[in-house]
Amino acid sequence: MESVLLDTPQGIGARLGWDPKMSEHDRKRVLAKQLISSQLGVEEKSIVIEREAPAQFGFHTQLFARIGEDPVPLLIRTASFRAATVCAVATPGTQFGLDLRDMHPDDVTLGDMKRGSHLFEEDNLLTLTSHWTRVQAVREADGRGQRVKPDYVRLDTNLAKGWIPDRPVFYKILDLSRDGWVVTMAYHLPE
Repeated sequence: MESVLLDTPQGIGARLGWDPKMSEHDRKRVLAKQLISSQLGVEEKSIVIEREAPAQFGFHTQLFARIGEDPVPLLIRTASFRAATVCAVATPGTQFGLDLRDMHPDDVTLGDMKRGSHLFEEDNLLTLTSHWTRVQAVREADGRGQRVKPDYVRLDTNLAKGWIPDRPVFYKILDLSRDGWVVTMAYHLPE
């Protein structure tokens, strides 16, 4: 699998990887191991990446890592689209979310984007995709994900900050796009 390190703020590490022959779950685990290995200075083969058990139907489980029996004190978040996956790890207390897409949405996704965006230029695919990935990253950073309607998410005029009005948290938004993939991260670092 090819992968690249993404330019992220202090306390967060992220990699983008793509390989159409590798399963999504394998890509997530490989990228998480690479990030944790470099951050903690341990060998990749000593790291075990597991998925938490679902608490209920529809519950989106998170990955967690351990070395031997010791849990690794890092949060892991991922997003995948087609043959690509982006993975990020951060220190506990960091709220962050990711979104990953390409610039060629299918008709169903394009319809969702137009319904949830409320943009005046919804026919401009670049503007629409840029807006949509930011909205999705904020929804993921919030932790409620798909339970928050896209049109509830607010973005400032330069698309560098996002929030959901019922919570007092403002997320910084980074465009980490690379190699034809639109990658967006929304994050709030602990005080």
